[in-house]
Amino acid sequence: MKVLAAMSGGVDSAVAAARAVDAGHEVVGVHLALSRMPGTLRTGSRGCCTIEDSSDAWRACEKLGIPFYVWDFSERFKADVVDDFISEYAAGRTPNPCMRCNEKIKFEALLDKAIALGFDAVATGHYAKIIETENGRELHRAATWTKDQSYVLGVLNEQQLAHCYFPLGDTPSKDLVRAEAAERGLSVAQKPDSHDICFIPDGDTRGWLAEQIELKNGPILDAEGNQIGEHEGAEAYTVGQRRGLKLGRPAPDGKPRFVLEIRPKDNTVVAGPQELLEIDRITGIRLSWAGKPVPEAATGEWFEIQLQIRAHADPVPARARVEAPEPAEDPGPAEEAAHSEGDGDAAAAPTLVVELQDPLKGVAPGQTAVMYQDTRVLGQATIDTARSRNYQPA
Repeated sequence: MKVLAAMSGGVDSAVAAARAVDAGHEVVGVHLALSRMPGTLRTGSRGCCTIEDSSDAWRACEKLGIPFYVWDFSERFKADVVDDFISEYAAGRTPNPCMRCNEKIKFEALLDKAIALGFDAVATGHYAKIIETENGRELHRAATWTKDQSYVLGVLNEQQLAHCYFPLGDTPSKDLVRAEAAERGLSVAQKPDSHDICFIPDGDTRGWLAEQIELKNGPILDAEGNQIGEHEGAEAYTVGQRRGLKLGRPAPDGKPRFVLEIRPKDNTVVAGPQELLEIDRITGIRLSWAGKPVPEAATGEWFEIQLQIRAHADPVPARARVEAPEPAEDPGPAEEAAHSEGDGDAAAAPTLVVELQDPLKGVAPGQTAVMYQDTRVLGQATIDTARSRNYQPA
């Protein structure tokens, strides 16, 4: 099999490439240049895709004896990940840029180019498994849940899974990967993992957003509409946030308050007690399936799932169903012609409805809800609304 190994410059991708070589595949390494500042330097575990990472990826390929290339995807990364991140925050939502990067860059732009060049699969250092079944390929959690990365791969579709290769999926621990890298003589064996958002390496999301969005001071209200403070830009807050509110008026019960709602249209933040963050119903848009959809997706019936809303969150029991879009009322001839040509309303897409068995706290629009059944990833949707049994946004 001809395999393109996506080399981030870290230990996981280096060992994944090495295992692909050991398996007898024809392997070529590629590093994605995503930053528009090619001289950017890495600081400890902060940031990725820097000049050091590119050099580390090259050294790993040299050690493995495989060709190495650098592909410049910086323009695509800015448009599909960075600009999307800014526009989502400007709309009062909390996006996950790693999900968008996997969806648009690593497993769309990269995979499309790899297939066009004749590669059979793209190998990455993600901890997840692909299992062949009678119904096709399925995405599953890694052997160890503590390192499992299937959540950030929930955006992959059936066609993409057919060309994905995750050599680390059955590895019990990261320590074993590091030990293997050291045994192979790979210089990245003890390199720190990258954390935080790669294009905000100092971790100061608010400061970075202030340079991208015109933030203006505005009121912080309580759930009853009374002003209890002033913020420095509603777009820089996220639902569930506690720190940084700087409220001048303490709560009557003395307990801390959390962001309940962001209203970018009138530049308002609503804050209140933690119990008002308890969410029991979620609706999701941009629904996609990681493999064959469950049968109930076509019928609108409820099906049981475990729902995960963050990369390192515990899954929670829930039930879900797919709501078909309502047909347009009396379309005219022009609308019918557009629909027949495949150019119908993009908004007319199915909606995922999830009812949680036990409430979740701090669920924010813009986050990704990934559905599981046992270890299998069913698919994902972007959270559009989150309903609390105790608080209804305006």
